Amino acid sequence: MSNYSKIILKSGKEQAIERFHPWIFSGAIKTINGNVQEGDIVEVVSNHNEFLALGHYQIGSIAVRIFCFEKTEINSDFWEKKLLNAYNLRKEIGFIGNKDTNVFRLVNAEGDGMPGAVIDFYNGTAVTQFHSIGMYLERQTFANALKNVLGNRLKAVYDKSESTIPFKSDINATNGYLLGQNETNIVSEYGNKFKVDREQGQKTGFFIDQRENRKLLGYYSKDKEVLNVFGYTGGFSVYAMQGGAKLVHSVDSSDKAIELTNENIALNFNDTSRHKAFAADAFDFLKNIKDKYDLIILDPPAFAKHNKALHNALQGYKKINTRAFEQIRPGGILFTFSCSQAVSKKNFRETVFTAAAISGRKVKILHQLTQPADHPINIYHPEGEYLKGLVLYVE
Repeated sequence: MSNYSKIILKSGKEQAIERFHPWIFSGAIKTINGNVQEGDIVEVVSNHNEFLALGHYQIGSIAVRIFCFEKTEINSDFWEKKLLNAYNLRKEIGFIGNKDTNVFRLVNAEGDGMPGAVIDFYNGTAVTQFHSIGMYLERQTFANALKNVLGNRLKAVYDKSESTIPFKSDINATNGYLLGQNETNIVSEYGNKFKVDREQGQKTGFFIDQRENRKLLGYYSKDKEVLNVFGYTGGFSVYAMQGGAKLVHSVDSSDKAIELTNENIALNFNDTSRHKAFAADAFDFLKNIKDKYDLIILDPPAFAKHNKALHNALQGYKKINTRAFEQIRPGGILFTFSCSQAVSKKNFRETVFTAAAISGRKVKILHQLTQPADHPINIYHPEGEYLKGLVLYVE
């Protein structure tokens, strides 16, 4: 094994690592041996110099992201094996070669033992997004390994890490192709067609993690008047239309998102008269729509990206859900979500409970939702369960 610099932990701080948690916080470190730079591979040892793990060093509260708990050589073969394991899981759950659904997550960071790495597959194009310098420095290794693992299924690899690698680093990342060129930006999800803006869109271009929740929405949409708030490019709106909704209104503050929403509706329906999109502020739109809709979807962006913003985030969730409870028709259905990792399932449920109490409505939980199987959660890293959702019946 290569001679990596050592991170020596304080006495007792090895316990989380022995339970396979993949993060080491800066406060747990006693000493750093060697001239360690951000992104370097480091060997983590106990206060008694016992080997614990290998990971990438980074500046910040999370000082090491662990990707291996065994002594081994870290090279291109190591990363390719990791990718192959991730690929085999997606094959097991039915995504490889699925013509009806050719968009899925191939690598889900800690969930696949690759903290700081996200790779989404879009009908032949893999979009990489790295959240740590260590993983970003391996981007070409990942591109080559993807070609080996995916073979002819892969046409291009596009890296979209410009806005996601740590801002304190001195690396000026630029988005661009690592392999091949984009051939198509149309994907299929359960047979529904979507135009994906990989280069300018949010995340890697599409909210893949809501796939199963969109499908569930379709079952509830028949003959309903539906409002999709924070609709982005209209994913929930397309499923509501396919489910037989009487009308669907999509709301997003972004003109570009509204433009893509209308394109996606037109991709799937010859008659688009049941749908209308509005470029508007979500909070303002929810003010004066009393009894106008009997199904509302609230899928806001992450109100809290870190714990310091938690209080304000919970206030935002409370405000938006209170408005929905106050405005929805009696007997209505509310799909409400949080994608903030800093907001726990308990936080979210209690906040929605408070919103219901403020509105004075009687509310029942029909479903408790999370991310799908291609976004696996490492059982030793519960923080990876970032997507929380509730389907509520409002009397």
